[in-house]
Amino acid sequence: MSEGVEWALHSCLNLAWAEPGEAMTAKRLAAFYDLPPAYLNKQLQALARAGIVTSTPGPRGGFRLARELEQITLLDVVTAIEGPGEAFRCEQVLRNGPDGREDVDYRLACAVSQSMRRAELAWRKELAGQTLADIRATVERRHPRTPQRTRDWFASRRG
Repeated sequence: MSEGVEWALHSCLNLAWAEPGEAMTAKRLAAFYDLPPAYLNKQLQALARAGIVTSTPGPRGGFRLARELEQITLLDVVTAIEGPGEAFRCEQVLRNGPDGREDVDYRLACAVSQSMRRAELAWRKELAGQTLADIRATVERRHPRTPQRTRDWFASRRG
């Protein structure tokens, strides 16, 4: 998984803690964690294509959450950034081994492939079962001052 997933998740949380109605530029969001703005902008554009954030052009433009955090799962963000493809792709290497056969679909017959698919299904199920609201609640319980500190940080860097 790319670092863009981590950046996108944290950016969504920061958008949730921003002043209501405030749009955030990729540059401001990137500055919060000292990230490269152009690369973060690509991640934010992917989130916009997925309907997770909206993008407004212009001098007062920027990014806002498109949905409530309760409606955004971790899997939504991962899929927006990484795409819907499987993390493990069985290339049927067994077919090329000493006992390999052309008439066998090793994606179905291979124990490695079966185990990896089960693990990926469990991983996707776990990501789909957690929303950004769940993450926000955990952060706010552990670090109650985070929302205000985030707003204060962005307020001190307007413009």
